[in-house]
Amino acid sequence: MSSTPNIPPHTEAASLPRWVMALFVVAFALVAFLLYANYAQRQALRQAEEDAKTKNQALVAELEKTNSRVADLKGQMDVTTQKLGLTEDELARARGLAQAVRKDQQQSEVQLRQQIGAVQADTVTKFGQVTTQLSGAQTDIAATKADLEATKGKLQSTIGDLGVQSGLIARNHDEVEELKRIGQRDIFEFTLTMKSKGPQHVGPIQLSLRKVDPKRFRYTMGVVADDKNIEKKDKTVGEPIQFYVHGARAPYEIVVFDVANNQAKGYLSTPKSATAAPPGQ
Repeated sequence: MSSTPNIPPHTEAASLPRWVMALFVVAFALVAFLLYANYAQRQALRQAEEDAKTKNQALVAELEKTNSRVADLKGQMDVTTQKLGLTEDELARARGLAQAVRKDQQQSEVQLRQQIGAVQADTVTKFGQVTTQLSGAQTDIAATKADLEATKGKLQSTIGDLGVQSGLIARNHDEVEELKRIGQRDIFEFTLTMKSKGPQHVGPIQLSLRKVDPKRFRYTMGVVADDKNIEKKDKTVGEPIQFYVHGARAPYEIVVFDVANNQAKGYLSTPKSATAAPPGQ
């Protein structure tokens, strides 16, 4: 009988321990995580790079705009500087003109003050002269008033031929002038002659000398007033001849103060206003 070699009996390979398998799984998971993390980091870096590139392009564009604005501003500043240079020149000229005008004004003010002072001094002098003149005029007026009062005292008042109290009576040419100076009535001096061919105009009326008696100082006179002929017969020198004229409140008066051969001298006295009819007319 042949012998068979002794073959050891087949036995199954022993299985790996579970912890080794778990270790492989953990290692695989770790590698996968690392790969994913590396990928994610790359993607993040790429995205960051893209964002940075975009921002860089935006910054470049903004920088170009800023450079353009700076260039514009620089140009504007150059133009403004030129303009300011012209304005400063003009301001310098204006200041010079203003100083010249101010200097002229100061000189004018000095001259004006001097002129005002001279005018004031002249005014004071003239005012003193005027005051002196006024004082002299007041003295003259007082003297004239006193003279008029004295003249009134010399002149007489009497009753006229109509029985009306007359005004002041003048007895000669000088006293007639005094009556005119007093100015209470209008005075018209006359010289009548019998040789006249017709009535003589004396103020607003007409007079004619019809008869003269120098020895008795008497005369007869014709009066034409308001188209009426009035005869004043055999009147005495110095006697007021009175008659009314339409529209006059007071009577007209004729006073003859001197008679000679065929001649009579005297005056007509009329009121300054004749606004009412005479009494009894």
